[in-house]
Amino acid sequence: MTTIKFGTDGWRGRIAEDYTFDNVRRCAQGFANYLKQGGVAEKGVVVGHDKRFQAESFAAAAAEVLAANGIRVWLTDGATPTPTISYGVVDKGAGGGVNITASHNPPEDCGFKVRDQRGGAIDPDNLKRIEALIPPDITPVQRLKLDDAMSDGLVTKFDARPAYVAQLKRLIDMEPLRAAGFTVLVDCMWGNGAGWFPTLLAGGATQIHEVHNERNPIFPHMTRPEPIPPNVDHGLSFVEKVRADVAIINDGDADRVGFGDEKGNFIDQLRVYGLLGYYLLDVRGERGPIVKTISTTKMLNKLGKLYNVPVYETGVGFKYIAPKMVEVDALIGGEESGGYAFQGHVPERDGILAGLYLLDLMVRTGKKPSQLIDVLFEKVGPHYYQRIDTTFDQARMAEIRQNVAQARPGTIGGLKVTEIVTVDGFQYVMEDGGWLLIRFSGTEPIIRVYCETTHEERVDDILEDGMRLAGLR
Repeated sequence: MTTIKFGTDGWRGRIAEDYTFDNVRRCAQGFANYLKQGGVAEKGVVVGHDKRFQAESFAAAAAEVLAANGIRVWLTDGATPTPTISYGVVDKGAGGGVNITASHNPPEDCGFKVRDQRGGAIDPDNLKRIEALIPPDITPVQRLKLDDAMSDGLVTKFDARPAYVAQLKRLIDMEPLRAAGFTVLVDCMWGNGAGWFPTLLAGGATQIHEVHNERNPIFPHMTRPEPIPPNVDHGLSFVEKVRADVAIINDGDADRVGFGDEKGNFIDQLRVYGLLGYYLLDVRGERGPIVKTISTTKMLNKLGKLYNVPVYETGVGFKYIAPKMVEVDALIGGEESGGYAFQGHVPERDGILAGLYLLDLMVRTGKKPSQLIDVLFEKVGPHYYQRIDTTFDQARMAEIRQNVAQARPGTIGGLKVTEIVTVDGFQYVMEDGGWLLIRFSGTEPIIRVYCETTHEERVDDILEDGMRLAGLR
């Protein structure tokens, strides 16, 4: 049997190769064992899924195992956004959640995400506990057929939408957004976000145009449903065609978000995080700590100083962000991949709420997206970001790690290195406050080289120096 290793959010694998029904059942048994050990099994579990190939069948398989362990299951009645599933955990008072999704991975993959009773990511130590409780083979896995489990009342299908929509309405007034008269392009990336913005903002002057809003698990026009270039390019090509004021781009499970301006230009996810921080701190006048991963923008550190709020940096992934948000009661938490979580909500990425907040920022300021970037840069100065993802032979991992660990560059991209941070990967902080980060993905055989700098003309040189440090050039 496959040795199952939990990464950032749980386990992801290649469908029919290692991601099989038996291995999903093994994961579900491990999670059932974990809930029993933690004394929360009697609270039940929310199980949901995305629109990937056979996702609903994998979700049913997980529900059958949990039910056979005597754990009550609320099973979503269709493909459901990750933040909606997470809020369902809170609404039902459940002991945790299981989400069958591979988020932004390629179409060949699927995943098994787990959530705690707050609806947030489970911390690394407890992910290791779940992993250790997964049976080595299918033999000890318990299973009760879905029809029988439903007849016995152990599995109940439910609609997670009403409770989540009610929560959104507590967090933001939709009426000004409906009345704004915006033309909004929404790229659903063939995923779970389809239909949400047209429903939430119906009945007013604002018009919503969706693209890629059907179920198509091969994800045409993109290599993966990840809201970054080049995957966003086809969707953004519709901005000028419909004369949109803004583009909102949700990934496959709608927990992440990307944006395009009124000209169809992509707004990178670091600038989006800066805008969300500015919106909450300045426009809404709220206060509270900021939690950010080491791989996201230093604009948040500058905003923290301007508005006198603490900023906490973590490793990459919501398994680090969510626990820290809960610990410090953070105003906002976010990461470089376009995932943002908010105070008063679940400590989980929410691409739908983030989209609504950006629309609200436009309403309250009367400014278009490109103008909002100018406002942000007036506060913190211009910042420029780029990332290179490179697949590599797993046999080279130790060699690449050693290359980077031993490197002690005096300059990168012509800028003096002032500090090396090893919280997650290797981050080289430079004299302008910018940084280069080299780290391995927690979910795929990919090495990522990222940078942020105040010098636009140095971005390519910084990235090239990073590739050389890793021995990839």
